[in-house]
Amino acid sequence: MLQEITNFLNQYDLDIRKTGDARFMDQKCTPDVVCFIADCLINLNPQGEFTVQNVWDMQYFIKNASAIFGKPNPKNETARHEYDKFIQQPLRMLAYAHVLNIEKRGAANYYSIANLDILDYIATKERNAYNFLYAYITKVLADSNILRFFEKFKEECKNDRVTQQDYRELKDRYTRFIIGNTAINGEVEVYRIFTKIINVYAAENDIQGTEKGRLSKDIISFSDLMYNRKNWRDTDKSKAQTRQEAATAEEIRQQEEYDAYQVTKAMNMLRKIQNESEVKDQYANGDATQVHHIFPKSEFPAIAHYLENLIKLTATQHYTKAHPNNRTQIVNRDYQLVCLLAKSQTIELSLKQVGEKYYRKESFIVVINTGLNAELKISLTFPEIRTELRHIYNNIA
Repeated sequence: MLQEITNFLNQYDLDIRKTGDARFMDQKCTPDVVCFIADCLINLNPQGEFTVQNVWDMQYFIKNASAIFGKPNPKNETARHEYDKFIQQPLRMLAYAHVLNIEKRGAANYYSIANLDILDYIATKERNAYNFLYAYITKVLADSNILRFFEKFKEECKNDRVTQQDYRELKDRYTRFIIGNTAINGEVEVYRIFTKIINVYAAENDIQGTEKGRLSKDIISFSDLMYNRKNWRDTDKSKAQTRQEAATAEEIRQQEEYDAYQVTKAMNMLRKIQNESEVKDQYANGDATQVHHIFPKSEFPAIAHYLENLIKLTATQHYTKAHPNNRTQIVNRDYQLVCLLAKSQTIELSLKQVGEKYYRKESFIVVINTGLNAELKISLTFPEIRTELRHIYNNIA
């Protein structure tokens, strides 16, 4: 899928010097926000044009925007300016990338979907949105002939020679470029957008980026890029406190709402991409109406939203085999192995057909290692993974 995105972007000249548009990227264009807005568009399913207001009015958006991102209710008129940016900025970015079409009529922008496949990829998960953002940002920078400055900065980081001066030089070069080629004339606005660009570049290249306007002390990670990064898990707390004790009731509620959204989204995605039962046994006859957590959500909340931990089953498979005698609090260990082996084949086939659009082998390894307290290596092939799984279950008392 990444090659398809690259091929798609290569059809267009995204040179800022020619477009004069500094809004190819913006403050709200973080992987989690871009993924969410793309998800809203997929659920909106517009057949023609749509506007920011159409997204705003969606019950899906109203329900989840407040819960996931801790924002005021979208129906609150005092929050209109904030939500305008929250929706508009990702839409503008996607339009600059030609994933959406855009036409300005009067004071409003009218959008339509230009590439549904890429939009669907972005909407599937935050990692996909991040992959798209990196491919897109580097294409814009390359077309604008300023990627070389970022590459020079990367080399200094890789050679452990990077200094605050190197960071300031890159930041100043980018700022002068934007002010000289676009309508933005204030440094503060450029700095805000620069953060979103360099940190995506830094995360992908395992180098330092920016934090609080300065060169970061540490290498930027995927989680550092999130708009929703500052939640209860990041709360300052004493070493004697658990995260749960340090969190406020509102922060805990927000995290639970976010987790619930991610689980529901993953389950809906599996229903969309998998029509038949993934386990081909004597109980596979009938409609595959059930989405089953291979490792229970209550015991393993950290992997509850992983598509790699979900499997499509028939009702008979779910309630007589996966959960014997319809006792959903009990998991049949033998059938758990059957499900894992079947899921490995689903993932292997999907990776061959559409790349990492839906699944990642690394994520499947995380699911296995978390659920079984194992230490499988990412380098394993799928046949080797299946051999390891059989070995683990054969040795379970």
